Amino acid sequence: MNALAYEARKPEGAEAGGMRPVVYVVDDDALVRTAMARLLSTADYSVCQFESAESFLRQHDNKAHGCVILDIAMPGLDGLALQDALADGGSCMPVIFLTGRADVPMCARAMKSGAFDFLTKPVDETVLFSAVARALERDAALRTGRAQREATELRFSTLTPREREVLTHVIAGRLNKQIAADLGTAEKTVKVHRARGMEKMHVRSVAELVRIVERAHPQGSGTSL
Repeated sequence: MNALAYEARKPEGAEAGGMRPVVYVVDDDALVRTAMARLLSTADYSVCQFESAESFLRQHDNKAHGCVILDIAMPGLDGLALQDALADGGSCMPVIFLTGRADVPMCARAMKSGAFDFLTKPVDETVLFSAVARALERDAALRTGRAQREATELRFSTLTPREREVLTHVIAGRLNKQIAADLGTAEKTVKVHRARGMEKMHVRSVAELVRIVERAHPQGSGTSL
């Protein structure tokens, strides 16, 4: 079966670039899929439904915006395996499990693997809408962060080795004359490399430089390029 899409009306304030988030419903029960898609469409969500994990993976694009509402017990690849496959593929799309066969170990495994929420059938529509809204907010934040990091990495790539070296010292709080002594060069030369590096990084202050380095390397020390 091909994916069946229910396109809701485009709401006010939808993404200016036309990239509207999609709620993907993956469940082998056709009645559940259809009911879920219709319900979400009433809240102006764009919905796409799939009968299996395999059919979803065949079309999945890591650049797509949205979240996944996922059943666990499905023929073939089950929901937990699909969650692992998405993570292995680098997807940051939030996963909401919705299942009628939940137990504590299953829920614990899903959440430990990064599930955004774990709901049980039948689900109250208020609970569902709240989970979806929060998941889409999370998706938007994650993608904004990723775009910012990619832009910063692109700026890093334009630096010469010496500019990168000088800016690393700048981030560490070293003065121009200290950097010159460390590198065995003239302070005037350090000033030139520093100015050019700051220009390439599109920053006007050391504080701005530190912020974008920390943003690009949130798990690192934030003190080097």
